Amino acid sequence: MLPELRDWLARMREARQVMLRSGERVKESATGNGGGPEGQEYTDAARTLKEGVERLSGEGIILRDVETGLVDFPAERDGRLILLCWRLGEDSVSYWHDPDTGFPGRRPLE
Repeated sequence: MLPELRDWLARMREARQVMLRSGERVKESATGNGGGPEGQEYTDAARTLKEGVERLSGEGIILRDVETGLVDFPAERDGRLILLCWRLGEDSVSYWHDPDTGFPGRRPLE
């Protein structure tokens, strides 16, 4: 699952960057007709980001930070809910944390 997840997260991060770069230009063009290449680029990026979020959510993956590619996977350990934690650049899912501790509470899987 990680190769596909890497691809989606990279696409989502790029879409977010496009939205950040083009957002101000789109806002300025909205006083006119709101169209043009900036509007289309922004719309395409928003669609990609939305599709990615929906896809991840549909797989039970919790997106924490699109910029770093940080995601959590709900799991169970010793009968209690935990979150397996992974982010872009890591070779495998090697960390976990309790739901209330988040990234600062990451611990290596044993």
